[in-house]
Formats: sequence, structure tokens, C-alpha cells
Amino acid sequence: MVTRFDPQKTLLIVALENELPRNTAAGWTIVYSGVGKVNAAIALSDAIAMHQPKHVVNFGSAGALRPGLAGLHRVTRFLQRDMDVRALGFALGQTAFEDDGEILAGTGGLSCGTGDQFVSAPPELTSDLVDMEAYALAKICQQKAIDFHCFKFISDNADGYAAHDWSQQLAIGAKLFCAEILHQ
Repeated sequence: MVTRFDPQKTLLIVALENELPRNTAAGWTIVYSGVGKVNAAIALSDAIAMHQPKHVVNFGSAGALRPGLAGLHRVTRFLQRDMDVRALGFALGQTAFEDDGEILAGTGGLSCGTGDQFVSAPPELTSDLVDMEAYALAKICQQKAIDFHCFKFISDNADGYAAHDWSQQLAIGAKLFCAEILHQ
């Protein structure tokens, strides 16, 4: 992953400080959103108004749904896994009265299903990864025409061991992100 971002024009958004401690990314503007789509949307909207970034980079942990995934990955396709208005004739994951059920931010990356549940069993909507914030962040950046990039560290396999594995893996993910993306 050879990506260069200017710290003066880039906003990093991360759910929790234990996913990317402030002291590991010196010189970067980091916003900690809290967990979930609503918290992520509020935090990013406020941060965009305050900092007016050219680029938004989301980093965080994710559960892998595809066997064999490990390490740090670029995510470029975002789905809302807990949006379900099929009773009104919309597809699973599609927001009612909107045209598409996914957001694209680049090519060649993995897909991430975002929802407000910690996943410990495969969800109905298929994706490579699961998280709790990325879709909301990608949608805001798309609507505001801000360059959005997302990198997720596989912290668990979204299974019965997910909660334990997640807490054990966070420090590894922060080190990889800083080395490979922030070049620190």
C-alpha cells in the first residue's frame, strides 16, 4: 500500500483512541468518533466544518468474513448491512428512496458492511469485512465531495471469538497503519 497523504490537508478519523493512540500519529489531526454510524456521522461532520480537509482517512479494526484475510487492507466498497426496508420493496442494504445500496471510494479494495451491531456470526448481507462506522463516513465524504480513504486492520474473524480477539489485536493494527500509511 503506497499511499502518501499530506498531514496538513488530511483528517484521520478513528472510532476509539485505543485503535490509534494519539502519540503514535504525531503531527496528524485525529478525530475520535466513538462507536457506531451516528457517532461517526456527528464527529466527521463537525470535524469537516472545523478543519476543512482535502482528504479524510478512516482507520480502524474490522472483522473478516472472508477466510484467510489478515493484516491491513484498503477498503473501497461500503455497504450498510443493517439497513433493511425490504418490506417496502428495496434491496437489503439499500437506503429507502435512494438509488444505490453501496458507496464506492476507489477501486481494488475490499468491501465492508457497516452496521450498529458487533458481529460474532455472519450477517445476511455479504461483504469481505464488517465494521461499525465506515459506511457513514464514506457517505458524508461522497456528499461533500471530499476524497475518502479507508484502511481496516483485521482484528477478528467475526465469529464466537471476535470480542476476545478484537481486544488482543488493536496495538498491532495501529503499528501497521502508522508504518504503511502514515510512513511513521
